[in-house]
Amino acid sequence: MTITPPALSVFETLESEVRSYCRGWPAVFDRARGARLTDEDGHGYLDFFAGAGSLNYGHNNPVLKRALIDYIERDGITHGLDMATTAKRAFLESFQNVVLRPRDLPYKVMFPGPTGTNAVEAALKLARKVKGRESIVSFTNAFHGMSLGSLAVTGNAFKRAGAGIPLVHGTPMPFDNYLDGQTPDFLWFERLLEDQGSGLNKPAAVIVETIQGEGGINVARPEWLRALADLCHRQDMLLIVDDIQMGCGRTGAFFSFEEAGITPDIVTLSKSISGYGLPMSLCLFTPELDVWEPGEHNGTFRGNNPAFVTAAAALTTYWADGQMEKQTIARGEQVERALFAIRAESSGDVPDVRGRGLVWGLEFEDKSRASAVCARAFELGLLLETSGPQSEVVKLLPPLTITAEELDEGLRTVERAVRETA
Repeated sequence: MTITPPALSVFETLESEVRSYCRGWPAVFDRARGARLTDEDGHGYLDFFAGAGSLNYGHNNPVLKRALIDYIERDGITHGLDMATTAKRAFLESFQNVVLRPRDLPYKVMFPGPTGTNAVEAALKLARKVKGRESIVSFTNAFHGMSLGSLAVTGNAFKRAGAGIPLVHGTPMPFDNYLDGQTPDFLWFERLLEDQGSGLNKPAAVIVETIQGEGGINVARPEWLRALADLCHRQDMLLIVDDIQMGCGRTGAFFSFEEAGITPDIVTLSKSISGYGLPMSLCLFTPELDVWEPGEHNGTFRGNNPAFVTAAAALTTYWADGQMEKQTIARGEQVERALFAIRAESSGDVPDVRGRGLVWGLEFEDKSRASAVCARAFELGLLLETSGPQSEVVKLLPPLTITAEELDEGLRTVERAVRETA
């Protein structure tokens, strides 16, 4: 398939230079359904990007779309701040019955604003309020958002530099296997906590991704996460799990931390919680942490009722019977086999394949190869993005609802793009 880039248009003449994804995918997209998009010239694309993880159930999922259309057509509430609405009640009841109770999770639910970074900011603020301390510990190669508090606990130098001011009250520690197993887990961290001369202020909390998406698909071992939870408990620090990209079933289970058998104090969700790509986020926390004063943290768009409608429909459709988790694990095994086959044929230029469920990364020794592979994949009709501190990892993030045949089609395209960019 030959793609002709769109002519110079309003995107180039009016839109800011800050735009990014459109530079790697020079097409004007017009329609989408399931795992496929179509541009205005009629070219089709298979989607291994899924709205950066916000479309776990695919584009314009018919069940969710029907629920949304019905709600809009009956003049359901669209904007509600934090008022009680029938849509919010339906979501909360579904979330409690389908997600929280079956997992024996005691969380209170907060709607902090419509984006992931809103949820992270609320989590950090709450942790500091509860513990009366300022410092937050994060991890190397972490990504938690683009607002100032979230950037302070983000590792990427390019993104941090955009703040324009010092990013304070955050301290990075080595993520799992950052030191290639040469140092026992948390040796440095615990030593700093116990040494009154270390210079580390007692942290209020630790924030972690169980799998670092933007950081390069770095997968934390369950035993590492359990040891981290134990350390937080012993040292009187709250454990925050950022499940914004890896939650909502991306790794198999609804929450990515379930495999490790831990119960974080605070959890942030966004991206696919609405199920339809509509802005929505949650900050979950144990009841004893609910020390907010009314209105102490708020946001004009924290009550996005159309998102509540599609979120409730997604939960009752895909999470009531356990089949989505089984399917995601099976699809993940399909991806794993294909990527390891690519690695075996790569003559050493693919040092690592890593992932879980339906999030996978293909790392390249020649760091420019990942971008070249994604560019060739686009020419072949597949949307892929890179991740990692030097964009050295090809990231696979297809919808959870993708068929085995579509997944195989996309994996063959990945294999071809790798071969043709060697």
